[in-house]
Amino acid sequence: MILLDGKATAAAIKKEIAARVEEMTARGERRPHLTAILVGEDGASKTYVANKEKSCGEVGFDSTVLRLPESTTEEELLGEINRLNRDDSVDGFIIQLPLPKHIDEQKVLNAVDPSKDVDGFHPVNVGKLMLGEPTFISATPYGIMALLEHYNIDTKGKHCVVLGRSNIVGRPIANLLSQKGNPGDCTVTICHSRTPDISKYTLEADIIIAAIGKPEFLKAEMVKEGAVVIDVGITRVPADTPKGYRIAGDVDFAEVAPKCSYITPVPGGVGPMTIISLMRNTFLARSLRTK
Repeated sequence: MILLDGKATAAAIKKEIAARVEEMTARGERRPHLTAILVGEDGASKTYVANKEKSCGEVGFDSTVLRLPESTTEEELLGEINRLNRDDSVDGFIIQLPLPKHIDEQKVLNAVDPSKDVDGFHPVNVGKLMLGEPTFISATPYGIMALLEHYNIDTKGKHCVVLGRSNIVGRPIANLLSQKGNPGDCTVTICHSRTPDISKYTLEADIIIAAIGKPEFLKAEMVKEGAVVIDVGITRVPADTPKGYRIAGDVDFAEVAPKCSYITPVPGGVGPMTIISLMRNTFLARSLRTK
C-alpha cells in the first residue's frame, strides 16, 4: 500500500508556481491576484480562506479577503461581484461556500465573470469541461487528477466508481476520468444516496473516488484487493480530544488501507491538492489576461 501524499505533491507544485511568478515579476509584470469573498462567520469557511491566503503568500500571489456580515443581502453581494468583475487588478476570485440561506447560491455563482471564475463553477466553464475544452477545472477534481498523474497511476481502461454526484466533485471528476488521456480513459460509474447495493459497484472498481459526505462510509468489505482509493470526505466527528472532535474522511482508513495499492490519507491527501489547484487556476487566469 502506497500513501498518496497530497501535502508533498502540493509542495512540489507550489515550488513550480513560485518559480514562474518570480519569472513574471522579473519581466516587470504584476503578480497574480486572488480575492476571496467570505460571507458570515462559518468556522470551517474561515479556516479554508485562511489556508488559501497562506498558500497565496507562499507562491508569491497577492491576495485579498472581502469579509461580509451574515446579514449581507443578495443584492449587496451581487454588487460586490460586479465590482470585482470590473477590477483589472483582480485576476480571479472565489465565493466561499456555503452562503447564508437567504442568498441564492447558483445566482451568485452565475454572476461571476467566467474569465475570473477560478473555482470553475460558472456554467460556461462547466460546459467547456463537459466538452473537453480548455477551461478552469474546479479545484478538487483538478487536484485529484494531478495526484493520479504525479504518482503515475495508470487509469486507462480501468473501472472507476465515484461515490457522490455533486456539481463540485462527483460529476466533474467522473467527466474528467472518462475523457481521453492519462489520467482518463476510464469506464465510470456514479453512485449516490439512491443507488441500491453500492457494494456491488465498489467491489468491481479499480479506482474509487469517495465524495459522498458520510464519515467512514467505505468499509473493507466494499473494496477489492489492489484498488486505488481517493478519499475526498472531511467531517468533524465528536471525539475525546482537546478540540472535542477528530477529522474523518469518507473511507474507514484503518480497515480499507491494507487492501489498497494506493490510498489518500485524511487529512493530508486531497485537501492540499484542492488549494494548490486553486493557485494553478489563478496563475492561468493571470497568464490569459496578459495575452
